[in-house]
Amino acid sequence: MRNILIIGAGKSSSSLIKYLLDNSSKENLHLTIGDVSLDNAKKIINNHSNASAILLDVFDKNQRESAIKKAAVVISMLPARFHAQVAKDCVTFSKHMVTASYISEEMKALDKDVKSKGLVFMNEIGLDPGIDHMSAMQIIDKIKDNGAKMLLFESFCGGLVAPESDTNLWNYKFTWNPRNVVLAGQGGAAMFIQENAYKYIPYHKLFRRTEFLEVNGSGRFEAYANRDSLKYISIYGLDNIPTMYRGTIRKVGFSRAWNVFVQLGMTDDSYTFEDSENMSYRDFTNSFLAYSPTDSVELKLRSYLKIDQDDVMWSKLVELDIFNPKKKVALKNATPAQILQKILSDSWTLEAHDKDMIVMHHKFGYEIDGEKHQIESSMVIKGDDQTYTAMAKTVGLPVAIAALKILNGEIKTPGVQLPITKEVYEPILKELEEYGIIFTEKKVPYLGYNPENVVG
Repeated sequence: MRNILIIGAGKSSSSLIKYLLDNSSKENLHLTIGDVSLDNAKKIINNHSNASAILLDVFDKNQRESAIKKAAVVISMLPARFHAQVAKDCVTFSKHMVTASYISEEMKALDKDVKSKGLVFMNEIGLDPGIDHMSAMQIIDKIKDNGAKMLLFESFCGGLVAPESDTNLWNYKFTWNPRNVVLAGQGGAAMFIQENAYKYIPYHKLFRRTEFLEVNGSGRFEAYANRDSLKYISIYGLDNIPTMYRGTIRKVGFSRAWNVFVQLGMTDDSYTFEDSENMSYRDFTNSFLAYSPTDSVELKLRSYLKIDQDDVMWSKLVELDIFNPKKKVALKNATPAQILQKILSDSWTLEAHDKDMIVMHHKFGYEIDGEKHQIESSMVIKGDDQTYTAMAKTVGLPVAIAALKILNGEIKTPGVQLPITKEVYEPILKELEEYGIIFTEKKVPYLGYNPENVVG
């Protein structure tokens, strides 16, 4: 049997593993699931005859090399910072590799060796990055093949809670790695181009510069800018395009409230608190406010950030219990970001019956024969439950489909790459439609960049 090694059995791997197991008999596959928790790996394969679970610590050289040697394709579902060593072993032992993560500099450095061995190292093949690349390039290539000139590309994506499971004032629950949500937007200014003008938004302003979106009958949303949209100008072959913008979708009002945490400093991950394990949630909140012998924590916060008591934003903060003197942080040597994540997890964790929702929306503006046109393309998908979430489907299924097509020689162009060629995106997008991951396209009047949609 042909062995596929999957390293990491976290939340995003459920649909990935199910797809490969469902196809294992027909495709003569055996899956090896390696995880630092053997129980997690065993649970996810549920005694399937074509799968085995192993204990795999990626930092254990013997465990890692032994598992990789036996595989034909290696899928790494580890955090991005752990891919490099797996990738080096895949080069050494001549194994194809697939990840859902952004291509790192360390990964790029392996391109020459990967090509020399005829290997495919497919990266950025999850949701965002992944489905966003493929769905965008499919339309961009069609537009350019017709001889049109691209004028505008805007792309938005968000992991949200489905309306029927939307039970808090923030209209949000964690549908992917909570740490990434808390740290979103950090590490440099958001960079993009609008009407030939380069724009930069520093982190402390990011959540007050949002854009409104109407998405294909699914409601009104807002979006804040992603960190670096400019690099996709060359990646997508859009040199000289006047407008290029990528953003993250949230329900309207989320960003304004999240900005409270940014302004207080609660999302900082660069230092730790003394005696953090014994702090209360109220102590944590108070630590960012000036001392007063008379004013309450609530009064100081409202005064500092100029929030009225009847403002819904105040109700959102109260709902999170950040003023509770009895709840303990219970994390030793914790950073502000880690403590905030703990507080948010109390309120924003999906319940067993909850469903999440993915919303992706693209705008394409182009000119042909002297006339300007615009296309909008949208995808909205809901999860089934807490395990087979929309996030798990949209991250895991493209990874699984790509791995199988690489194994079967249908994707064969070697190198360290992302899914922007027809060889990759056409068959994968076609198969994703069978799982309800479908984009709806419509032509709309050309609007260009509309400043009326921007707040802040």
